[in-house]
Amino acid sequence: MGTVVSIDLADDLPAATLTAMIDDVCAWLHEVDRRFSTYRDDSEVSRLRRREIEVADCSSDLRHVLEACADLWRATDGYFDAYAGGPLDPSGYVKGWSVEVASARLAKAGSTNHCVNAGGDIRARGLSATGKPWRVGIRHPWEGDKLSWVLALTDCAVATSGTYERGDHVFNPRTGGPARGLRSVTVVGPDLALADAYATAALAMGEPGLAWLAKLAPDGYESAVVTDDGRAFSSAGLPAAV
Repeated sequence: MGTVVSIDLADDLPAATLTAMIDDVCAWLHEVDRRFSTYRDDSEVSRLRRREIEVADCSSDLRHVLEACADLWRATDGYFDAYAGGPLDPSGYVKGWSVEVASARLAKAGSTNHCVNAGGDIRARGLSATGKPWRVGIRHPWEGDKLSWVLALTDCAVATSGTYERGDHVFNPRTGGPARGLRSVTVVGPDLALADAYATAALAMGEPGLAWLAKLAPDGYESAVVTDDGRAFSSAGLPAAV
């Protein structure tokens, strides 16, 4: 998926069991990359884009992703759009969803304390090896060696979407141009797939995304935002570390 994934297991389990868990997660993430990559000509997504296959012929995972993207398009008034850049690109949902599934697989295998980090999209369960919540730093959008916030996470997910690292990769579907107004959007909540998509949608909205993010708090999704002109905002329930 064009990023580095780290898996931190803090369970007191036999080494062989932990190794098997990691092998399973790695196999799953490579499967996701083979199926959903927009950079691989032989991926299922690429074949669908070229109309070599129909939706009805796709895997159940791809059909799920397409349905989820359609639901998010409606829920975000079109700002989360898997077609915003032109051809189908469900990456804004797939990375968070794949890590959420990876965490669920670890939990099913017996891991109650772990943290999976895919390029800043993070799903944490239980406690870290210190016996305390997992600490996650949110990178400062201009100064790479500094942090804007430090979060303390237990049984939740965090996703950040921004323009400071990959440049103009999120588009405003209303204007057709690159997203403007927000430099960094972080969303914390119970499901990484949704947190990832919500962060992308808010970034696409620009400054109106601040009011939209506030409406997500009753559903358990907190947020932290830095605007293009350097202002910082965070919701009241953001799990910031003391």
